[in-house]
Amino acid sequence: MIKNFLIISCIGKENKIGIRFSDNFFVHDINNKVKNNDALVSNILDLLKKHKVNIDDSFSVLVNRGPGSFSSIRVSLAVAKGIKISKNVKIFGFKDSDLPQFKLENIEILIKKNFLEKNLIKPLYLS
Repeated sequence: MIKNFLIISCIGKENKIGIRFSDNFFVHDINNKVKNNDALVSNILDLLKKHKVNIDDSFSVLVNRGPGSFSSIRVSLAVAKGIKISKNVKIFGFKDSDLPQFKLENIEILIKKNFLEKNLIKPLYLS
């Protein structure tokens, strides 16, 4: 069961990141007017520092794999894989349609109903 996680939903619209640890859940909206591809890592680091969270191997990273903007999804996947390599976390992907609203209750349903996939090779891009 996934208890502590970082969730990245950057597909070009309503971009958000969230972190759950020790039964707390915090969400950060990423400004769509700014190049979110450049700001994603700094937004994640700011969120972690603000809530004094250290990512370790007990964390999982959940990544929205689309459909959405090609570059936003590629950057999200690259950041998730970088965290996986550096912190030895598990990463999972989910479809945008499986998460109707970015709320903890919906994310927990996503986890419980096994809508997460370990295979992130096939992201869904808008054409």
